Amino acid sequence: MPIAVLPSILGTSMKAYGANPMLDEMTAGLIETDRVLVIVQMSGGNDGLNTIIPLDTYAQYKSVRPDIALPENKILKLKGTDGKTGIHPAMGQMWRMAEEGRLATIQSVGYNKPSYSHFRATDIWMSSPNDFTKNVQTGWAGRYLNYEYPNYPVGFPNATMPDPVALRINSAGALALQGSGFNMGVSINNTNDLLDLSNYIFTDPTAGDTAGQKLAYIREVQRQTDKFGDVINAAGMKQKDNISDFYPEGTEPGRNLADQLKIVARLIAGGLKTRIYWVSTGGFDTHAGQVNALDTTTGTHANLLKGVSDAIYAFMDDCKKLKVDDRVMGFTFSEFGRRIKANGSLGTDHGAAAPMFVFGNKVKSGVIGKNVELKDENLTVPGFNGSVVNQFDFRSVYASILNEWFCVPQKDLDGMMIVNNDKMSLIDTKVCIPTATHEENVRAGENVIMPYPNPFTEFTNIKYESKGGHTLVQVIDNQGNVIQTLVDEIKDAGQYEVRCDLGFAPSGVYYTRLQNETIQQVKAMIKIN
Repeated sequence: MPIAVLPSILGTSMKAYGANPMLDEMTAGLIETDRVLVIVQMSGGNDGLNTIIPLDTYAQYKSVRPDIALPENKILKLKGTDGKTGIHPAMGQMWRMAEEGRLATIQSVGYNKPSYSHFRATDIWMSSPNDFTKNVQTGWAGRYLNYEYPNYPVGFPNATMPDPVALRINSAGALALQGSGFNMGVSINNTNDLLDLSNYIFTDPTAGDTAGQKLAYIREVQRQTDKFGDVINAAGMKQKDNISDFYPEGTEPGRNLADQLKIVARLIAGGLKTRIYWVSTGGFDTHAGQVNALDTTTGTHANLLKGVSDAIYAFMDDCKKLKVDDRVMGFTFSEFGRRIKANGSLGTDHGAAAPMFVFGNKVKSGVIGKNVELKDENLTVPGFNGSVVNQFDFRSVYASILNEWFCVPQKDLDGMMIVNNDKMSLIDTKVCIPTATHEENVRAGENVIMPYPNPFTEFTNIKYESKGGHTLVQVIDNQGNVIQTLVDEIKDAGQYEVRCDLGFAPSGVYYTRLQNETIQQVKAMIKIN
C-alpha cells in the first residue's frame, strides 16, 4: 500500500496509512504536569578536559596539552571539591550557578566502543540504543513522550493537552524526539504564528477510496498544525517580554542560544504545557585555533563556553523573575569530547567522554564522579584513541532524569530506555509529582493497554485492562493488516497480560489494538534486530 507523506510543517513529519484502524478518532485525556525539561545541544564535540579541569593533577594536565592548557591561577574552583576540580574561567556564570546550588556537573559521560563520527555519535546520543552498532529509528525522548501521550497525534490538540508536547527552537526536528511513527516535536523559529495555514484549509469533500482517506488525514494534520501555531502565538503574546538583564546581546558569545532560550522562557511563562524544549548551539569541533596562543583562556573555545554559560544563567534568571524557575530543569550534551593530548594546531581531535551539566533549582548541586586521570595507561585504553574514558553511560543520565523529574516508574523506564541502566541521584525527588501521575493519565484517557518491553527483539508482553465484556487484542503491522489476534473472548473486569511473540516478523513499527466494548486503544511498539 503506498504511503502518503506530509512534508514537514513546523518540523513535524507524519505518515498516513489508508484503511487503518490506527487512524480512528481517539482523544487522549491527559492531566497537566508543571515540569519542564530544557535540552541544550552543544554540537561539534566539546573539549571536556578544558571545560572541567583536574586541578589535583594539574602538572600532568599541563604536560599532555602544553600549548592549550589553561593557567592554574585563572581556573575557577568548583564548590564542594576542596579545590581539586575547576571550571573554565569563561564559564563564570555557570560557576556562579554552582555556588548558588543550582548546577550539577557529571564527569566523563559517554559510552563503551565510542563512535568518532559526528553523525553516528549524534544518532547514538539521540536514539539511545542498546547495541551501538544497530540503528534505532526512535529517540529516547520520543519514546518517553509516546508513553505519556500514547495516541499522539490522533486526537491532538485536545482540551487537556492543547499544546505541543515538545518544541524544538530554531532547528528542524531531532531524532531524539522521534516517536513510533511520528516526530513528537514541533519546530518553531519565533512565537509569531507565521505558519498560519487557515487560508489554505480545504473544505471540499474527499473521495471514499484509499487515496481520499489519505488526503483527509493529511488535511486533519494540517488543521492540527495550525492549531499548534495558534497556541504558541497566544502563549508568546501573553508573555511578550523577557525580564532578565543578563542575556547576551549584539555580537556577544551565546547570542543565538540566548535568543532561543528567551523564546522558551516566554512560552513557559505564557502557560504552555509543553514538556520538553530543545535548543542548540554549534561550533565545538575545535581541531585548530581552539585557544589563542598568547592567552589560552581566550579564543574560540572560550567564546563558545562563555556563550553557553551566559545564556543558561540568563535563562534561569529570567525564569526566576517570571516565577517559573521551580518548574524548570535542563542539561547540556555534546556528541563526544576531544582527545586528551592537543594536536599541535592549538586544537584537539575527536574523542570520547565529556562532562555534562544539569541545571535547575531542584538539582542536587555538586560534582559527580572523579577527575579525569591522566596517567600514561589512561592514554592507551583500547578503543578510545587516547580519549577520556567514560565513567558514566549517557543513558543513565537520561534514565535518572525521566525517573526523578518526570517520575517514570522503573518498570516502564526499562522498556523506554531499551536497556536497564544504573541511575544516579540528580534531582531532589521530594519535588516529584507523585508516581501515580502516569496512572492518572492512563485512567483519564482510558489508555488501558501497554506493551513492555518496548522496543523489543523477539517478544513483548501486552498488559491490558478490560472493563468487562467482549475483549479483543490484536497486533497490526504498519500497513494496517492484522497479523495476530492475541485475545478474542468475554473477560471479567480486571487487568490481564498476554505474550506477543513476533520473532517471525521483520524489524519495524507494529501496533497493538485493544477493543473492549466501546473502548478502543492503539499503542505503537518497535521490534529491533
